[in-house]
Amino acid sequence: MNIDAARAAPYAGRMRWDALFDDLESQFAEADRLALDAEVNERARAEMVGLELADRLRAVLGCRLTVYLSSGESFSGTLTHAGGDALVLDEEQHQLLIPYAAAGRYVGLGRLSLAESSSVRRGIGLGRALRGMARDRAELSVLVGNAGGAMRLAGVIDRVGRDYFDLAVLMPGEARRSHQVSQIATIPFTALAAIRSRRTNEM
Repeated sequence: MNIDAARAAPYAGRMRWDALFDDLESQFAEADRLALDAEVNERARAEMVGLELADRLRAVLGCRLTVYLSSGESFSGTLTHAGGDALVLDEEQHQLLIPYAAAGRYVGLGRLSLAESSSVRRGIGLGRALRGMARDRAELSVLVGNAGGAMRLAGVIDRVGRDYFDLAVLMPGEARRSHQVSQIATIPFTALAAIRSRRTNEM
């Protein structure tokens, strides 16, 4: 009986050491896993810090998106352009330009992002888009406002400054002639909520 106990003692000690080493190994493995998780999370946070709204929007080009404006209006359509400071939605019969600053929230964005690789496209801002509309002499429906409310104006863009544009306000369907212009409205970019080509009496 004593011989068996003497023989078992070294094995019992060895089993305790094995258990200790196994425990230490699992602790180190857990510490490594936690360190890796922390590094991954830190890198993800660093990437999110550098992520812009336009990058998220570019990742859903060609998809349906709903934009809720701070003024209370909302528009839905297919996202066809995400520039430096404005997006374009295609509706059934119109194209709608919405500055990012006018949007209160978006529905339809995924979790992916896509950086703009073209410096030319990155440089196409709101001012350049409005100058293109002014050159086309296109009849537009312009939504002006903010969280306090909004109003609609119909007309043609006469000229575009650095941070504003002049809209020759007309009755819907009228051509741009001086005697038909009811007023020249100077609109700061910061007050612009949306612009789209006008084919109906409704915005």
